[in-house]
Amino acid sequence: MSRIGKKPVTIPNGVKAEIKDSTLKVNGPKGNLTVAIHPKVSVSVSENEITVDVPNKENKFERSLWGLTRSLIANAVLGVVSGFEKKLEINGVGFRGSVAGKTINLSLGFSHPVIVEVPEGLTAAMEKNIITITGIDKQAVGEFAAKIRALKKPEPYKGKGIKYVDEVIRRKAGKVVKAVGGK
Repeated sequence: MSRIGKKPVTIPNGVKAEIKDSTLKVNGPKGNLTVAIHPKVSVSVSENEITVDVPNKENKFERSLWGLTRSLIANAVLGVVSGFEKKLEINGVGFRGSVAGKTINLSLGFSHPVIVEVPEGLTAAMEKNIITITGIDKQAVGEFAAKIRALKKPEPYKGKGIKYVDEVIRRKAGKVVKAVGGK
């Protein structure tokens, strides 16, 4: 039995959910999201909750689909109500960035500035050295944050680069110079 899959997803006030064909459409105050439903998974929507079930609970693949589908639906409901946010921190001498409209301009120690377009449905803001990415789709927010982080990953010696705010970079010791004993 899937512990996650058997929990119902509660629908808060102001959110509407309906199933059409093999997609679940969730409408809320922040926007609309759709979740694709696998044919082996059955989803039912009542007045204030969504339940997910699979016909064969002994099959490992169907059990995994059960928990996955429930998590995707829960993320869609949470996204249209409150949205998601990721914060990235830029560390390093001379490393800086700015947000102008739908583009992020980053100076990361390369010979050229790095310009990144913000995808549709997401917003980016910059305060000092922290980039905040917000949106209603959890996957899109996480994917775009990972794309920005991949531009200059934090290195373990000085910690320079782009990292998540809550990420801990394990630091390594640098080269150790030993004093050589003379005659």
